[in-house]
Formats: sequence, structure tokens, C-alpha cells
Amino acid sequence: MLALELARVTERAAIAAARLRGKGDEKAADQAAVDAMRAELNGLPIRGTVVIGEGERDQAPMLFIGERLGRGEGPEVDIAVDPLEGTTLCAKDMPGAIAVMAMAERGSLLAAPDVYMQKIAIGPGYPPGLVDLDASPTDNILALARAKGVDPQQITALILDRPRHAALVAEVRAAGGAVRLISDGDIAGIIFTASPEETGIDIYLGIGAAPEGVLAAAAMRCIGGQMQGRLILDTADRRRRATEMGIEDHNRKYDLTDLASGDVIVAATGVTDGALLRGVRFRPDRIQTETVVYRSEAGTVRRILGEHRRGLT
Repeated sequence: MLALELARVTERAAIAAARLRGKGDEKAADQAAVDAMRAELNGLPIRGTVVIGEGERDQAPMLFIGERLGRGEGPEVDIAVDPLEGTTLCAKDMPGAIAVMAMAERGSLLAAPDVYMQKIAIGPGYPPGLVDLDASPTDNILALARAKGVDPQQITALILDRPRHAALVAEVRAAGGAVRLISDGDIAGIIFTASPEETGIDIYLGIGAAPEGVLAAAAMRCIGGQMQGRLILDTADRRRRATEMGIEDHNRKYDLTDLASGDVIVAATGVTDGALLRGVRFRPDRIQTETVVYRSEAGTVRRILGEHRRGLT
């Protein structure tokens, strides 16, 4: 039941954001998604706590870390949200913007501060520990190629297109691998590694936001694969905040189950058209959405094509 309810939550957030596609206002699109997602979550029969949200209480008036959501009945759950993953993509009506959230048993999702995270991820079917955050990009590309039984030239890494990744991109290419750069959307980017035969992506490498790392790990728990992450706590303030959130080892390397454990449900709805999901379609008499729902306990992936009457959205 909750899996379907989560689909409704992300559908409403996606529709709200999609009304502002191409308008050039990132903040307005994000706020619309936040408002819609919070309203839907507060109608669920849960006792939820936001562990990954829009930021600290003084930075985000809604869906802030620590906010309690739901009707105050039912299971105690952790909630991780990104009401609009790819705010720039939505504002410019570019591919890949999604509304996404995860829910898990209380204490199952890493309560990470809003900092950067170093990440590496590959899909299922490989020996545990095949790639490692502490290994060089060259070693990881070569190890993956050997395990896959192909030349390194047939390995494609997905990396965020950022100046900080210039050396990483150069090394992957020097090792023989190909690089696909994306401007935003590393949650979907990590998910792409789970089905390289369809997406052409074998490995995700680089630095992105920690909240998105936890959400991506939640999805990978459901669909299989390997992932590691390390928080980048490079200032005294960030280290202090991490300590306050219960993180004692500031250099810890987290594996997939450290980031997301227990029974996890993840839902994502397309805002703009992308490789993962089709965007919202506004028709004269209805609104169409595409949503994917993952659940770790059942190992299921469900795709939901929704049609919504305009008067109800």
C-alpha cells in the first residue's frame, strides 16, 4: 500500500514542478514541488522523520532535516526526499528532471548533512569489492573491464560535468574508458549503472551531493549493484554538523548497506523527458505521468503510467 502511496507523492510533486518547465525560475519550480510533496506526505498513515531533505531547519521552512511528517499513526519511518532533482533541468526544460523520494524503516537511511560526497557505483552481477573508492580510476576501469570480459575501451563511465572532475575525466580516458558527461541528475546516473545493456553506463564516478547519494543508494538496494560513498567534510562547520548528526568517523567509507538498509521503497516520477522516465504530459482533459517504484524486500521494479483528471491536481 505504501509503495502506491509514494507514487502518488512523487506524481503530485512532478506535476507541480512541470507547470513551471522552461520558465527559467529554479526556485519557484523547486518550491512548487516541495509544497506538493509535503502536502501528500502529511496525508499518509505514517510517523515519518525527514533524514534527507531540503536542508537545515533555518535554511528550509519545509521538508527540513528532522521534520516530522504523516498523520502520526502507523509505522515509524525514515524519509529521504528530493522534490525536484534537476532544478536547472526543469527551469530550462532539459531532459532528466525527476521528483524522487525514499522511505525505509526507522534508522535505515544515513542521516547525512547537506555536503558533498565522493561516490562510486556499478551494477549487479560482479564480485563484491570489485571496485573501490580508494582505488585509482585507472584500477577501477581495468578491474571492471576484466570482470566483464571486455577491453577497457568498452567501459563507459558517467561523470558530472564539473571543473572539479577534469583530472578524473582525463584519467578515465587515459585508461581507455569512455566518459559520458551529465550536467545534473546523479541519482538517475547511478541508477543507470544497474542496466548497462540498456543505458550504456558501466560505472559512476565522482563527487556529487550527499543527499542524492543516499537516495541513489536506496534505489540501488532495490535493484542491485555496488556503491560506496565518503562525505567530504572539509571545513570545521561541516565536521561539527556531521558530529551533531551522529557521524563520529569523518573519513568513513560507506558501502551500500551503510547508506540504506532495511526494507526500502523508492519512487520517482519524471518531470521532463529523460532516459529514466518520461516527463509530465498536459492534455486538454487529463495529465499523464510516468513513475517507477522500487522495493528492496520484494526485489520489484514497477512502472506506473498515471492519468490524472485536471481538477484533482
